[in-house]
Amino acid sequence: MRALDIAIIGATGAVGAELIKLLETSQIPVSRLRLLASRTSGGRRLRFRDEICIVEPLADICDRKADIAFFSAGGAVSAAYGPLFAAQGALVIDNSNAFRMDVDVPLLVPQVNPNALASRPHSGIVANPNCSTIQLVRALRPLVTAFDVRQIVLTTYQAASGKGLKGIDELLEGARSALRGRAAPSAERFPFPLAFNVIPQVGKIASNGTTLEELKLVKESRKIFGLPHLRLTSTCVRVPVINGHSAAVYLEFEEPVRLERVHELLATEPGVRLYANGIQEVYPTPRLIEDPAVVHLGRVRVNPGNPCGLWIWVVADNLQVGAALNALLIANLAIANNVVGGP
Repeated sequence: MRALDIAIIGATGAVGAELIKLLETSQIPVSRLRLLASRTSGGRRLRFRDEICIVEPLADICDRKADIAFFSAGGAVSAAYGPLFAAQGALVIDNSNAFRMDVDVPLLVPQVNPNALASRPHSGIVANPNCSTIQLVRALRPLVTAFDVRQIVLTTYQAASGKGLKGIDELLEGARSALRGRAAPSAERFPFPLAFNVIPQVGKIASNGTTLEELKLVKESRKIFGLPHLRLTSTCVRVPVINGHSAAVYLEFEEPVRLERVHELLATEPGVRLYANGIQEVYPTPRLIEDPAVVHLGRVRVNPGNPCGLWIWVVADNLQVGAALNALLIANLAIANNVVGGP
């Protein structure tokens, strides 16, 4: 494998920092790493392998040539600059919502739909799904493949890190204020102060009452699974957890399901850890998961009132599984399929 020129846009954010760490320990050979961010972050010095990289202001550069460009700086930045990097030959791997539903942009979770990147997309862009979508489809892939699904109903419990480093800071500052008996700071990253609170809204609320995050789960899951009529509905909730998204997922199948068969499918799914050793109290929680690179499943049970119904508790590190790690796995797949390089 030849050494690659790689750019990370949004390098100083929560996902960008995670991506740098994962890239550093990966097997991808890097000839040049460009770290790009806003002007306020320009000049920062970050270590990568045995070198010091200087963060450059994205708005000030004209040379956008790279083999791979990772975008983790928000939808507006991706929409403005992603096509410019792709036009100069980069394979753009975008972590925002800017291109996910575009027909000529693959929406990719390598463990679920790797064939979506069998060749280089005409757009030169590959989309990373939403963090909650990634852990959901990875958990459900073997079940959706093996059984006919009638509907999926879920509630997510999403951490402050879903709003980046500023989201984490706002949660911690609010918690400190509450513990000291002070008034909660005004909410900036969330609709209400998050500390010691639960907020049943992630993203803007549309006129029909559905939030943007809930709409993403529906549309993205359908595209990734290749099931345009998949019935899926959700309530997305922000909870006072620093990092790690959770979800209570209910699946209803067309036929009764055997728990032993479900356990067999989930226990052998790559990148998934099933907590099912007969001890009911053993299950994953976001604060205590040991391996941030896998999806953790517990509380798997058939609905006592409906043998076609199944409950699953899903937990994953949203900065790794839900963002940076998936982006890096996309890059590995692109390299293996020889789709990195000029258009």
